[in-house]
Amino acid sequence: MDISALEQDAAKFATSAVGCDQEGCINEAIFYYKEAAQALTHAAVAGSKMDLMEKANEYTKRIEELIKHQTQQQEITKRTSTEQSEKRAKFMVVDALEEDESGNKDQAMNLYMEAADLCLKSMNEPGVSPTTKKQLQKIAKQSLDRAEEIKASKQLASLSKLDNLLSFSKKDEASSSGKNETNATPSRPRPQTPEPSGYNFSVNGNPSPSSSNRPKASGGLYTKEEINVLRYTSMINGREYLPFIAADLQEKFSFRVPFSDKHGILGLSQKQKARLSGWKRPDEFMSDPKMIMAVSSFSIKQTVVSDCSFVASLAISAAYERKFHKKLITSIIYPQNKKGEPVYNPCGKYMVKFHLNGVFRKVVIDDRLPVDHKGKLLCSYSSNENELWVSLIEKAYMKVMGGYDFPGSNSNIDLHALTGWIPERQSLRETDFDYAAFYEKIRDRFKRGHCLATISTGSLSEAEADRAGLVPTHAYAVLDVMVVNGIKFLQLKNPWSHLRWKGKFSAQDERNWTPALKKALNYDNKFAQQYDNGVFWIDWDSAMHFYDTVYISWDPELFPKTICRHAAWLARDGPKKDTYSLGNNPQYRLEVRNKKATAVWILLTRHITEKDDFAENKEFITLLVYKNDGKKVYHTYSPPPFIDGVRINSPHYLTRIQVPDGGMQYTLVVSQYEKSKNIRYTLRVYSISDFKFSEIPDVYKWRKRIKGEWTKDTAGGCANNKTTYGLNPIYQVHVEGIGSEKCELLVELRAPKEYSNGFDVVCVETNAEKPFSKQSSGPFRSGYSQLDLTVPCGIYNVIPCTFSPQQLAVFFLDIGSSAQSTKVSRLR
Repeated sequence: MDISALEQDAAKFATSAVGCDQEGCINEAIFYYKEAAQALTHAAVAGSKMDLMEKANEYTKRIEELIKHQTQQQEITKRTSTEQSEKRAKFMVVDALEEDESGNKDQAMNLYMEAADLCLKSMNEPGVSPTTKKQLQKIAKQSLDRAEEIKASKQLASLSKLDNLLSFSKKDEASSSGKNETNATPSRPRPQTPEPSGYNFSVNGNPSPSSSNRPKASGGLYTKEEINVLRYTSMINGREYLPFIAADLQEKFSFRVPFSDKHGILGLSQKQKARLSGWKRPDEFMSDPKMIMAVSSFSIKQTVVSDCSFVASLAISAAYERKFHKKLITSIIYPQNKKGEPVYNPCGKYMVKFHLNGVFRKVVIDDRLPVDHKGKLLCSYSSNENELWVSLIEKAYMKVMGGYDFPGSNSNIDLHALTGWIPERQSLRETDFDYAAFYEKIRDRFKRGHCLATISTGSLSEAEADRAGLVPTHAYAVLDVMVVNGIKFLQLKNPWSHLRWKGKFSAQDERNWTPALKKALNYDNKFAQQYDNGVFWIDWDSAMHFYDTVYISWDPELFPKTICRHAAWLARDGPKKDTYSLGNNPQYRLEVRNKKATAVWILLTRHITEKDDFAENKEFITLLVYKNDGKKVYHTYSPPPFIDGVRINSPHYLTRIQVPDGGMQYTLVVSQYEKSKNIRYTLRVYSISDFKFSEIPDVYKWRKRIKGEWTKDTAGGCANNKTTYGLNPIYQVHVEGIGSEKCELLVELRAPKEYSNGFDVVCVETNAEKPFSKQSSGPFRSGYSQLDLTVPCGIYNVIPCTFSPQQLAVFFLDIGSSAQSTKVSRLR
């Protein structure tokens, strides 16, 4: 054999062996070391001039070391497996005790039996120490004893129930035969058991019978439409996430073998795929896993997942909980102990509660997490060793968002999902905005625990970003807001837990950090220079220069009165653009009853079901507010909106109304730019004062659309053209009714936008006094004109026309009537 070829093979195999050895791939390393050693040995025997046997012996020795290490690891794995079985058994027993104390005897008995079975099985595993075997035997005996007690008590109860039934049966027989009638016990009416009805959820999340009633501010029942909306938008990225209800607190978390999510592992980002070694459970890379050691914003570290806004949101929620002792994080993850604290589950199943598409929903995950070849997590994690809450909450959110290959969102979306708080977005690029007042509002409310905030950079050049120490298009958590000696400060945290601001008042700024300022802000820039945890102070002026947007989330408990409405606006309903007419847009009446001036907030949330909606959202929504006494709005031009909302492509849009003394009635109109898809949304009203909120009903029970045309023979123009006006088409509307009965009449005219159009309504005859002889739709307008009337039943002629004669076009005349007995015909 060619000695040179053998030497080349040996070098190739050795390179592969060393690479696998470094990456921890032991079996592969052993294989390549053997091949390399054999090639070297053959080369030496064939007469190679190189001293190859020493290297071959070195590889053989390394093989022995790896085999020994592998054997030790298998023993550790086996021992660890037994230890985990013991932990799962203990968890089951604790779970069984809680069910036992709650009176859920059947569930408790099953859990006791499963725990005992798991202990007995683990006892017989080879290599189990006498101490562990004794402990498992003790747990098994206690579990079996209690299970037998429950079983026995159930049998006694069954016998007692049988005795009672026999006793009642004898009495019934005596009663039916006419004996002992005076001693017969009257039977009680049996309550009717309601039939299951699917999504029967009340507004506060508790199960309730189905009903068609509107939701009330203090709670109430969902309508059929709302149930359909919530059912449809439960499917997010192809997976179903049902509304969180009281029954979910009874979710099963105990299993004999580690739980695996039925949806499998999550999709990974490209950076994760490049570094992935595998998916591991906490007990495989942690010595003593814990759910929460300390809810701290400082311990949160973002890695290679592009979810900076979510990690920033998680950080400020943790900081808030730590400061104000209000559970924002610890209340959303299960299982929990009797104190309501999340606990580590050795069985590997967790449930996280997020506010998604209008309601809180449950997300179930297992505890498998992606790790690299060094056993380091490839997802966000806590710097506190053995702590899991950061990684698991992130995993649950990434599952909803379609996987770790997350396109990114913003803190309005993420904070609302985490907390259900009211999201608000404020651009720092508006020229006419009062930045000083805005800062003071945030500072005041932040100190009182009324809000949470993050702040995001916009696009920065590479040089500018490097000079400033900031990351372009990146979200930062706002940890504190302070004013010292007239200087406005923000304390921010980079979710990466490193890379900080380098400008004024940075850790490196020796000139501006005076002893008084350090004391006021509790900051030591000398220490900060040695330890970069991503936390820094920045003055407000610098923040406004380098940052683009502030995202604020407000505590909904600031508003004691609230109500919500879940609805659908289908693509077939209403125009693609509502530039001219709002008649087909969803509209609501809001009546506020207050003695003093007050504020009412309305949050419009568009439901999102696809991941792409976050990255490339092309749907622009808003809310228009009219001082219209709660009446329906048709024109976009008259009256002008009291609040003309800006159409944005965020799922959330917040509108504030300052209500004057004595109250007011408003009309709320949901609007979207170039609607092309079905839209499902939630409107939630927040108020300090009492209010009424309802959908404006469609009173027009009868509707008809007529396609007409102005030809050279019928295009007579407006009434100013006396010689030709009479040529225009005439449509007669006959509304049947009794006596002086009145009806609502709606006439809409749609025509090409290049022509100004309008129409006249002539009262021919009525069952009562004529309300008018002729009434026009008002000033001639481009494309669309409309008139709604309350009139006696009778006969009315509608004359559609353009402003000038001989403007030829096709038009549509839409007529609506509150009277079912309505007819329309063409006279000319």
